[in-house]
Amino acid sequence: MAIHKLDIGEFDEIDYYLIAIHTSLEDYRLAYFINQKLPINLGKSKDEVHIKIKGGETQFSRFYYDDTENSVAWDLIQNTNEVFQQNRETTNNLFSDSTIEMATKVYLLPELKKVDYFLKIENSNDTIDVSKIKQILNTIDEISTAYAVETDQIKSKNNLIF
Repeated sequence: MAIHKLDIGEFDEIDYYLIAIHTSLEDYRLAYFINQKLPINLGKSKDEVHIKIKGGETQFSRFYYDDTENSVAWDLIQNTNEVFQQNRETTNNLFSDSTIEMATKVYLLPELKKVDYFLKIENSNDTIDVSKIKQILNTIDEISTAYAVETDQIKSKNNLIF
């Protein structure tokens, strides 16, 4: 009888590229400009990225394009989201029994808080030139900067599994 062993390192391989994008654009406008410059067609995904946080659960918007011809999957994901939590205060003063709504910012990748969006490119056959994509993204006037992120340095890379 043959014994098959699986190495846990086989499942920890990173098979995607991650480009950080700094912009003040809304997600749908950014997707539109990226579609104009790159030969892709990002569309709003019904499956948003869900992340569990201390106060419950939040979701980040996601635009998706699957290039089956080249075996490439493109994801444009928002990095910042606001979560509104309602706290009920019961104190003996003029405003007793009042409900206070507090907004807290939540990040998909907390170690990269200044990034507005990520362009995740899953490529199974290494046909993508990331430096060329960065150059094209930086030609969009509304994008402040776009650069590649070293995926080895990300601590919360499990948030990118969806």
